[in-house]
Amino acid sequence: MLMAHPVVLRDLIGQYETLRALNAQDGGEEAQRRLADVSYTLCVVTGTRDADAALIAARHQLPGARVTDDSVLTAPPAPLA
Repeated sequence: MLMAHPVVLRDLIGQYETLRALNAQDGGEEAQRRLADVSYTLCVVTGTRDADAALIAARHQLPGARVTDDSVLTAPPAPLA
């Protein structure tokens, strides 16, 4: 399996997190399109089908990641406030 370069992964993660922090999904057309593009690219480079899974997979592919720690995937959901 091909793996994205760590610099590319870090850049995509940073862009995605910035866009999400700025609530791009609720923003203008350009912001929404950029978020969709970054989400899609993350999915392509990680071989996943949704942005949340792609973000987790990208972080696990970075050097120094604890790939055996899947607690974020198996943790019980947080209670709704």
